[in-house]
Amino acid sequence: MYDIASNELSYFLSGLFGGLISTALMTLTEVPSWKRWGLHGVFEWHENQIITERLFKLSDTKIHFKGIFFFHFLNGMLAGIAFPFIVALFFTGFIDSGASLLLLGMLYGSVFWIITLVPIHKPITGFSPFNHPLGHMPALSSLGGHLIYGLVIGFMIFVFK
Repeated sequence: MYDIASNELSYFLSGLFGGLISTALMTLTEVPSWKRWGLHGVFEWHENQIITERLFKLSDTKIHFKGIFFFHFLNGMLAGIAFPFIVALFFTGFIDSGASLLLLGMLYGSVFWIITLVPIHKPITGFSPFNHPLGHMPALSSLGGHLIYGLVIGFMIFVFK
């Protein structure tokens, strides 16, 4: 079903496009959190704001949406590129249906959240994801966005396989 040697370009392109679409849909799910709690209520955007300010020595008095979304989509596309290769390398014998690929995508989204967001959020922003001044809803919203990302990347890779 998945043969890395003969499908490298296909995996790369499907992951890139899948990551782009997944990130776009994830971003749409994050807009209500931003409207309700502001920048601190969307973990990924808050991190990317700080990174943008530090890298480009920008003011911290305004939101830098170009930088926020540049890094957000860059990360989403890179994670998207990795997904079909991970499936091919580790899960070829287990993927027997579209449903299993969707579930694997959701697992990927949640693991991606645990590995990439949880350990770096406090060092970058100064806010603990689990002891956040806005409560637990921003963390749940962020995890929900990553689950949507994973569901969509699983679907996109299923469609392109």
